[in-house]
Amino acid sequence: MNNISLGRPAMHWLLLVLLWPLLLQAAEPLPSWREGSSKQAIVEFVHAVTADGSKDFVSPAERIAVFDNDGTLWSEQPMYFQMLFALEEVKRLAPQHPEWQQQQPFKAVLENDQKTLAGSGMEGLMKIIDATHTEISTQAFLANVRTWLAKSVHPKTHKPYTEMVYQPMLELLAYLRANGFRTYIVSGGEVEFMRAWTEEVYGVPPEQVIGTTFTAEYQYNAGKPVIMRMPKLAHNDDGPGKPVSIDAVIGRRPIFAFGNSDGDQQMLQWTAAGDGKRFMGLVHHTDAQREWAYDRESKIGKLDKALDEALAQKWTVVDMAKEWVKIYPFDTAAP
Repeated sequence: MNNISLGRPAMHWLLLVLLWPLLLQAAEPLPSWREGSSKQAIVEFVHAVTADGSKDFVSPAERIAVFDNDGTLWSEQPMYFQMLFALEEVKRLAPQHPEWQQQQPFKAVLENDQKTLAGSGMEGLMKIIDATHTEISTQAFLANVRTWLAKSVHPKTHKPYTEMVYQPMLELLAYLRANGFRTYIVSGGEVEFMRAWTEEVYGVPPEQVIGTTFTAEYQYNAGKPVIMRMPKLAHNDDGPGKPVSIDAVIGRRPIFAFGNSDGDQQMLQWTAAGDGKRFMGLVHHTDAQREWAYDRESKIGKLDKALDEALAQKWTVVDMAKEWVKIYPFDTAAP
């Protein structure tokens, strides 16, 4: 075989051809977002608050971005994934609790009696959550969540729950961090349930995850210290609870906030009320083909009052069907 030697100009051209797709990707933020009002609003906001000399410049220390989780960063249908975990935990733990065979709402869970389970209401839900989330150490609970995630799949897509995350939002998290933002999750979900996986999936470390919490106790058992999760709610991180926890944990008002439901309305209001340039966004679930379409009448992720305020205040409302090229990382193409 003859040796082929490329001159310097030809070599430079070859490298350009090979690297061009990567260069384009690096130059184009948010590749899974279609060109449109939402993407434009995000990019213009980030440029305005990060460009040296900009009248809207915000120091890196003040670049706080907060995100809801369920329905904002990953799917929440047909049921909150944390609740699906709790139901599976009831079945796993049932051999240790023979009384559950005759005790509601556990009997309904074990018999897959959806009507009776739904009729148990919030009281029944809290009994299930207490039985599967408390009177256990934090480390043991984290291990239970990770074990469940490793073997469980979504009932519709049959994909692991950690793949039911929104590719456009993963790109947004990365884009903000690349521009000096600190990204926090502020969710109604239980905080340790999320901390079991958010760093690996979102790049958000445990100390930047805020959620609903149970009271806890330090105990010294069998020669080892443990933090025990107690069956008493310490803070409900939903609705007005979100600004309260942001103020308590972060200590700075966000300049960027994203949600998807009425439970996020107060978090967006709190963000909007600060001085200077602000960004408030809602994910609007409009894609029944690739995900789900729901808003004002939904029992999961209801978006009604927050949608009205977003339209009135000209917050950014992302039309999932129209503005996202992909929904999930495993999607191969847009419809």
